[in-house]
Amino acid sequence: MKTLSKITLLTLLLCGLINNPIQAQIEEGPRAQSVYAELAGPGLLFSANYDTRFSKARNGWGARAGAGYLSADNNSILTLPVQINYLLGKQGKYFEVGLGATFVSTKGSNNDDNFFVFDDASTTIGTMTFGYRYQPIDGGFNFRASLNPIFNKSNFIPYYFGLSFGYTF
Repeated sequence: MKTLSKITLLTLLLCGLINNPIQAQIEEGPRAQSVYAELAGPGLLFSANYDTRFSKARNGWGARAGAGYLSADNNSILTLPVQINYLLGKQGKYFEVGLGATFVSTKGSNNDDNFFVFDDASTTIGTMTFGYRYQPIDGGFNFRASLNPIFNKSNFIPYYFGLSFGYTF
């Protein structure tokens, strides 16, 4: 089975589990919004992110958007991760599932003496998130640890990880 078919099947399976009324209990309250810094993850190297729920709930459907930038030795990389995600759990402890894309733009010279070497290029890669999120109900410090498979039309890397710290309000 091709990689893209496996990803589509996995996504449909996860959506079916999430929409199961026995498993999905919406935790009512003010709509959760978070800001956090993430090492690795869908932002690839480092990114600053904003995450919000779509309804007045602490869990359920939501989205994230972020930006990451790194520059060294006349080379730079810009990443813009976006994802739709779902939080399953309660009392500030959630299992997170997400699916999205990251725009990647690289600029630089092809000089072997540089810290990292890039030609000028841009691309978009697919991203997934499977992880744990600690996000207090009353707001405050949040923490995320996740497995973040990344893919494009010819590659699939299943073992990419992310770690983030931030604030929920």
